[in-house]
Amino acid sequence: MNRTRALGLILLAAAFMVACTSSAPSGPKPKVIMGSANFGEQVVLGEIYAQALEANGYTVDRKLNLGSREIVAPALEKGEINVYPEYLATYLTFVTKDPNQASPDPKATAQKLADAVKGKGISVLDFAAAQDQNVFVVTKATADKYGLKNVSDLSKANGQLVLGGPPECPDRPFCGKGLKDKYGLTFKDFKALDVGGPITIQSLEGNQIDVGLLFTTNPQIGIKGFVALNDDKGLQQADNIVPVVRTDLLNSAPADFKSTLNNVSSKLSTVELMNLNKALDIDKTDAKVAAAAWLKKQGIVK
Repeated sequence: MNRTRALGLILLAAAFMVACTSSAPSGPKPKVIMGSANFGEQVVLGEIYAQALEANGYTVDRKLNLGSREIVAPALEKGEINVYPEYLATYLTFVTKDPNQASPDPKATAQKLADAVKGKGISVLDFAAAQDQNVFVVTKATADKYGLKNVSDLSKANGQLVLGGPPECPDRPFCGKGLKDKYGLTFKDFKALDVGGPITIQSLEGNQIDVGLLFTTNPQIGIKGFVALNDDKGLQQADNIVPVVRTDLLNSAPADFKSTLNNVSSKLSTVELMNLNKALDIDKTDAKVAAAAWLKKQGIVK
């Protein structure tokens, strides 16, 4: 190689390195404003993501427990917060006003969500395996009696069991109506109860209902020894936990901002989230303490 060509290659390589360096965000790490909705699971998720970022040198202001999605989602769009934990299918339906956009497939739902919020200056990061979605549960005695593992197994006792759920359940596509349309199931009776809460749990324990609607991350499922029936025909949509972030923050932050949040999400399973809810609801652990313990257990912080 002649000297002139060698010098040219060196200069070209140097220019390439400068270009790559200049494209990365520089200066101090941007301030993060972490939001959350106003219930325990959301607050502890906000704390987990916030503490993980703080462990990586970010300053995080907290606006947790803000309110319902109708408050939190607009706060993100306005820049009053710049990141918060969401649920794939529910958020997609909220944004598009179309309940048919989401599906049981989390990858497809995440892509549709990313497309839907892109114009709002919002980016969708990696989703967790953890899902907080509807689940139909029975007592162990009922499961043993009829051989129930999947929702479709309820057909073995079609027309013989009592379903319990929120008052609107019979007409909802992810509750009574969906069970009939998707699974061909009918019930002897329906009892209007609460939305996956203590009345449903008491009714299951007291044999006032045979099948109840709860949420997958409700710690009482494990505590009471209920059997959560597998949604084998995919009635429920993919409501995986996912951080949503303002794109301007994502673009201005170093790469470790995104990787830190994605790393947290990679450790979150439905069982882990159920255990976090148990710490909050049953053990009465403060959300900050529960979040710190979980992060340490996962090896995310020391």
